[in-house]
Amino acid sequence: MFKFKPFQTCALAAALALALPIAHADTVSADVAAKINLRVLQGRSQQTFDRFIVTYRNGTTENLNATAATQNVSAAAARMGNGKAALAVSHLRKLGTGAHVMHTSRKLSATEASQFMSQIAADPSVAHVEPDVMMRLVRDIPATQALATQTSKTQAAKAQDLLSGAPNDGYYASNQWHFQPLSSTNKGSADVEKAWTVADGTGVIVAVIDTGITAHPDLDESLADAGYDFISDALVSGRAADGRAAGGWDLGDWTTGSTYAGCLDAGDPGEASSWHGTHVSGTIAELTNNGTGMAGIAHAARVLPVRALGHCGGYTSDISDAITWASGGHVDGVPDNQNVAQVISMSLGGQGVCAADDAFGTAIAGALSRGTTVVVAAGNSNEDASGFSPASCPGVISVASNGITGKRAFYSNYGTGVTISAPGGGIYANDASSGTQANPTGFVWSSINAGATVPTTATYGGMAGTSQATPHVSGTIAMILAAEKDAGIAASTPAQIKTILTSSARPFPVTEDHPIGAGILDAYAAVELAVAGSTGGGGDGSATTLTANTTLTGQSGAAGTSAVYSIVVPAGAKNLSLRSFGGSGDVTMYVKAGAAPATNGSDADVTSARPGNTETAVIAKPATTTYYIRIVGVAAYSGLSLLASYSM
Repeated sequence: MFKFKPFQTCALAAALALALPIAHADTVSADVAAKINLRVLQGRSQQTFDRFIVTYRNGTTENLNATAATQNVSAAAARMGNGKAALAVSHLRKLGTGAHVMHTSRKLSATEASQFMSQIAADPSVAHVEPDVMMRLVRDIPATQALATQTSKTQAAKAQDLLSGAPNDGYYASNQWHFQPLSSTNKGSADVEKAWTVADGTGVIVAVIDTGITAHPDLDESLADAGYDFISDALVSGRAADGRAAGGWDLGDWTTGSTYAGCLDAGDPGEASSWHGTHVSGTIAELTNNGTGMAGIAHAARVLPVRALGHCGGYTSDISDAITWASGGHVDGVPDNQNVAQVISMSLGGQGVCAADDAFGTAIAGALSRGTTVVVAAGNSNEDASGFSPASCPGVISVASNGITGKRAFYSNYGTGVTISAPGGGIYANDASSGTQANPTGFVWSSINAGATVPTTATYGGMAGTSQATPHVSGTIAMILAAEKDAGIAASTPAQIKTILTSSARPFPVTEDHPIGAGILDAYAAVELAVAGSTGGGGDGSATTLTANTTLTGQSGAAGTSAVYSIVVPAGAKNLSLRSFGGSGDVTMYVKAGAAPATNGSDADVTSARPGNTETAVIAKPATTTYYIRIVGVAAYSGLSLLASYSM
């Protein structure tokens, strides 16, 4: 993902004080303030705003009628009375979520924008209002090493079946450490190669909401024309006029030259086109075992490219509609999507806390309700992901980045809201925060284009960022869904997918300096856990069943590994006791009702972490459900016994 510009995190009260004039702040009621999203103004005090997203309450005239909504917002503009030129309001469009996008005749400062939104929110028919902000982009760190373009050794139009062993793609062995088997020198891989023995993503569609896709001989472009370009502003899209367009093709997102000076910081010369969407798409589904280039995780899945980022970034409103459309929702003015995605991958974002009633929060909730899992990069600012959107939106799978050592990449955002970590590249040797670039092991490698502005030659390149970690998770989810279908198991829901990922995550091989999720993505373990689930969702069927009052003996495991056990607790049971004892080594016990706890115990109901193998969890009033016990090897252990008991 593009790394976001740093900002200072502030409490909402501080944001209110910063954004509103003092006299005005005193007159805004708590009810009105609660309707206004001022969080996205944090760090944007020097920016100006001329687009606003207004949501009206269900049943109101304004909710259904664009003219009435425009009159309502125009009346709010007239009430501002700040002595400046009159503010005219026009209606741009209605979002797929039902909110209206309004445009003002001049740009407003952060203080004016806050005052304007307060006037809008004062109307009882208004449910929510926020500025329609541009997600400012700064490119991920690219590898300096250049790779020559390869041509296929075969005429195959798609990858061949890969049932065992490494694929024959030319750059796989030398560059794609992030897919390869774990070893003493590679502790940060997602272990994708092993997962290919059981799944390849067949039949699954992954929507990549990004810069679009470029023509590349190592990519399946069958859905490129079926994708859509949601960028509505001509400056951002690079087209001659405002408006959206069919097709998910990347036209370039360069910011060099005077045309884009208005969206750059002072002294910023701009950057060449990133071809970011092509790189992300390749990580997910690059053709594999076809004798050329590189491999993709779910290489039999199909990518639906959705362009929402262009020159200078992308507006919240455009990205919100892209989420709705990709997941099967309706967006006015755009033909309904005939290739509904089961997974949405978004390596994008910006400053601000995401709430459920925000444009992103509402669009994502809609996608989740339609059964589409939404995966989002945590961000590259070395800050808490709770201050970034959509990484902090309810229901998303938020992805941090680790390097080859398994250590948090120095740039990666972190925090308790992060779901999981995946290989994104540490850039420098031993995943340090500075030094000499480690080529190729400091980066994630995939398809790209050589053009500085518009697309030219297809090639391959390395990038590092949570952008690159995110498609590892998205591709793994595609493999999970495909494997469940092959096994005749009902597809897991987005919530169940999250549980599968966190429950199967590999423990971090190092002590992380900040929380970055349940562990490192393990593609093979995730697919195996999902398929083992007898009810399709949750992946708890791989647990070893314990019988009450019967000791299970002879358990063993290596350091860093884990095993899951379960016990069914009937109605009326009391004093559930779960014990591990005997043998040698050192283990930690995590216990959770209803689902397997994460490998790091972040969601456990009870944790027991004494030195050695003797661990105990006692629950006086257990629920009537299945309890899951995860035993994690702090050190190698053997001869371990487990005993579960309860009284009636």
